[in-house]
Amino acid sequence: MKSYLLAGLLWLSATLTIFAGEGMWLPLLLSELNESEMQAMGMKMTAEDIYSINKGSLKDASVHCGGCCTGEVISSEGLVLTNHHCGYGQIQSHSSLENNYLEDGFWAMDKSEELANPGLFVTFIVRIEDISDKVLSVLSDDMSEAERESALSKIYDLIKADTEIEEYQDIRIRPFFHGNQYFLFVTETYNDIRLVGAPPSSIGKFGADTDNWEWPRHTGDFSLFRIYTGPDGKPAEYSEDNIPMQPRYHLPVSLDGVAEGDFTLVFGFPGRTDQYLPSVAMQQRVEMINPTRVGIRDQSLRILDQAMRNDPSARIQYASKQSRIANAWKKWKGESQGIEAVDGIGKRKLMEKEFTAALEANSDFPAEYSEILPQFTRMYEKIAEVAYSRAIIEEIVYRNVELFRMTTTLKRYVNLLDNNGEEAFKERLPRLTSYLERFYKDYNADIDREIALAVTKVYYKELPDRRKAPYALDQLEFAGGNLEVLINKVYSSSYFTKGERVLNTLANNPVGFIEQVKGDYAYQFIQEILEFSETNIFTPHNKMTDAINELQRQYMAALMEVFPDRRFYPDANSTMRVTYGKVEGYTWNEDQTYDFSTYLDGVIEKYVPGDYEFDVPEKLRSLHKEKEYGQYADKEGRLPVCFLGSNHTTGGNSGSPAIDAYGNLVGLNFDRTWHSTMSDVNYDPSICRNIMVDARYILFIIDKFAGAGHLVEEMTLVNPKS
Repeated sequence: MKSYLLAGLLWLSATLTIFAGEGMWLPLLLSELNESEMQAMGMKMTAEDIYSINKGSLKDASVHCGGCCTGEVISSEGLVLTNHHCGYGQIQSHSSLENNYLEDGFWAMDKSEELANPGLFVTFIVRIEDISDKVLSVLSDDMSEAERESALSKIYDLIKADTEIEEYQDIRIRPFFHGNQYFLFVTETYNDIRLVGAPPSSIGKFGADTDNWEWPRHTGDFSLFRIYTGPDGKPAEYSEDNIPMQPRYHLPVSLDGVAEGDFTLVFGFPGRTDQYLPSVAMQQRVEMINPTRVGIRDQSLRILDQAMRNDPSARIQYASKQSRIANAWKKWKGESQGIEAVDGIGKRKLMEKEFTAALEANSDFPAEYSEILPQFTRMYEKIAEVAYSRAIIEEIVYRNVELFRMTTTLKRYVNLLDNNGEEAFKERLPRLTSYLERFYKDYNADIDREIALAVTKVYYKELPDRRKAPYALDQLEFAGGNLEVLINKVYSSSYFTKGERVLNTLANNPVGFIEQVKGDYAYQFIQEILEFSETNIFTPHNKMTDAINELQRQYMAALMEVFPDRRFYPDANSTMRVTYGKVEGYTWNEDQTYDFSTYLDGVIEKYVPGDYEFDVPEKLRSLHKEKEYGQYADKEGRLPVCFLGSNHTTGGNSGSPAIDAYGNLVGLNFDRTWHSTMSDVNYDPSICRNIMVDARYILFIIDKFAGAGHLVEEMTLVNPKS
């Protein structure tokens, strides 16, 4: 089997059969796989300009922000650009009714005004190494999953021990192609990251939920941070003695903008894709899992939207939380509709027929390959009920109801005290205190209770009877079968809806606090549900998922072997990737054609005075009226706001730099069109488009709107087309 696998991995020299623009490629392999195609599409750079370990290159200006977004260094003093929604939590944490940076924006007029953000970090990639041979040499097909994990752990440790790094660097090893390839990443992480600037939400979140995942788009979704280092230039914890970073490389910013057909490259850290799912898995996702999640979040978002419209305090408290819930909600809806529109499931079935035909035509392939697709069908039929039940539990307990989610965090501290003793618990006490302080700063028990009532109905009405915890059923019976009575009891009797008391008890009697946790009704209610779910939902689901993952690994190896002339790219796994495409609009349903760009005129057309989604600041309206765009207007005198590209992106690419053919920043990736969200499982070049803020709009807002021209002066502005 191993010989077949290694032969299959010779995909590096395979001919191109995927769509231009499709794929999330490892930057160190561009010279072998992609350079000629990229240059044929208009790129003027070389692969060495993009990824180099010998000189400053584009990779040295791209950072992983907070482990979930991407950012880019745009000045020689460590200025970092990322999305407004990526910096939302930090902006919110510094906001109050007196200093409402979410509503009014924030701009540091010198470095002394820049705001520290405990817990925020950025990570650079120093180099990437292919270690597949070393790792695969200790694995065999007859290993159990436990044996495989043990062997991987041991070889990882050996490889890390043999890899030379600086004392302030780290090593990460990640599997690719479902464990058929392995790469090592040497990283540097910086923990002193300060907020420099953010537009008001009326710019940075313009359109909010209504426009989320939509086009045309007019959102100035950006924020600015700065990386600080110790006086020696190395990573350091926050200190007033720290200095702005001097990066290996920073991106020049183009004033020439983009035109339709221009080459675009997006650097980033995409989170997760599943491009090689079998059709049965795609169908289960589209027809069962996505609608289940969407239905629960429908209830939650309805309540949040009303509360935020009625109460300015609630708007601040729930701005970030509501965005997080709404983002995935709309993404899942668009994914399902997009797959249906292009018959993604049907096309996947055709590919599987081609795979089966190739096996039948060549008896040299291993016999077990012909059993892979039938096994997938049996496995996904078997997992369906627990997958559905798991989605319900996760949405209710871990995603939508804050009190429920908080009890799961407290459970870890209960276990810490019970299993490791008082000394270990007290060592972690500052972390618990910090968590609870942040929690109560933005917690509204009345809103949370209303959400809990709405979504818990799904648990009692929709979950299969054998997946419901007997304790939960008993509690509903004791409440006379009235769910509202039960939920009111959970909240009124829970100690954890009273933030000031909780924090005082924790400060004065930490061990007594844990005893109070154990006796709390809300805590007991959720823990009883989770304990039953662990045995009857999560554990069965995990076992089936392990078997599916093992089969997926075999399927991936088989695909690469059966189709040796096809070029495969690895699924996203939060590692550094490059995707490339062109600036282009698209047509939907044959009768809806969309241009590639939007302008400030469109912002004004959408303006609704006082509306929290479509209000426009008076100064921006004035600048538009007077056409005071400075050097940031296009040749027709318009101010560009956003543009589309055919780059293959996903979550984690938020904040990714959009780079032109010459290596200059032309935009900031922040979204996809609604139906493009299907690109996580099914990229289609006809409609898959990513959405980017035009760099000229970013510069205009910083300079003309905010009056923070000193930040623009830090940057390297260029005119590559002149």
